[in-house]
Amino acid sequence: MPFYVAPEQVMKDRADYARKGIARGRSLIAAICSDGILLCAENPSATLRKISEIYDRIAFAGVGRYNEFDQLRVAGVRHADLKGYSYSREDVDARSLANAYAQALGQVFTHEMKPLEVEILVAEVGHEAAGDQIFHILYDGTVIDEPSRAVLGGDAEAIAGRFEAAHDTGATTVEVLAAAMGALAGPDRTLSAGEVEAAVLDRNGTRRAFRRLTDDEITAALASTPAAPAEADDTGGGAGADDETSGQGRAEGSAGAPGPDAAGAPASEPDGDEPLEGDEPDA
Repeated sequence: MPFYVAPEQVMKDRADYARKGIARGRSLIAAICSDGILLCAENPSATLRKISEIYDRIAFAGVGRYNEFDQLRVAGVRHADLKGYSYSREDVDARSLANAYAQALGQVFTHEMKPLEVEILVAEVGHEAAGDQIFHILYDGTVIDEPSRAVLGGDAEAIAGRFEAAHDTGATTVEVLAAAMGALAGPDRTLSAGEVEAAVLDRNGTRRAFRRLTDDEITAALASTPAAPAEADDTGGGAGADDETSGQGRAEGSAGAPGPDAAGAPASEPDGDEPLEGDEPDA
């Protein structure tokens, strides 16, 4: 029996579905600081990464379904490597990468049965602060050019409100890290170093600007900043059980395919935990 559903209703249902999946994931913050761009995510897993290197001065971060955004990460690394090899390393930039991701996500959102349950971020650090770029790409391919900070994932609105009040683009990486952890934790809990994944795109680095922050560096940052009450060994916090990867590997879902073939979108994994993937590829 034939039936009819208005296109507006179809798009609304897909958007609701994608937002619901993303909201189950833990949040992530990217922010400009005096020495580069800091990326900080709540993530208790020691092996599954939300934040990764894509190319020399470009980083990637994702929230949502881990398997889906990890496919996008891998495609981004391939895209950047191919372009850098075919032309020159200077021709690889965050804007073209964000455009490629937007096309892939938009294609899946409008043509596939199931949209990707992800939000991703592409950041590029410039040699001067004015050259820093942060692109926030939504599940439907919408690209937002963020001037100085971005918050992705569940509860993003409340976290953005807290972080905006504490963020200063002229502050050091350590100060911005403490502010980001305070915003991610909220007023009722604190996060320990083991529950956080953090990396920085170092403006003054050599060719490769991406560097992960160790637990010791995160603990030292917390200890040195009044903004974060954080006890060094506080284990608490926490993660909602049904979040993405939860328990052991934080995971988050991730998006599907990045590149041209991204479309397919694997869809179903049990929310969060995907076995695989330990570290980023470090292109």
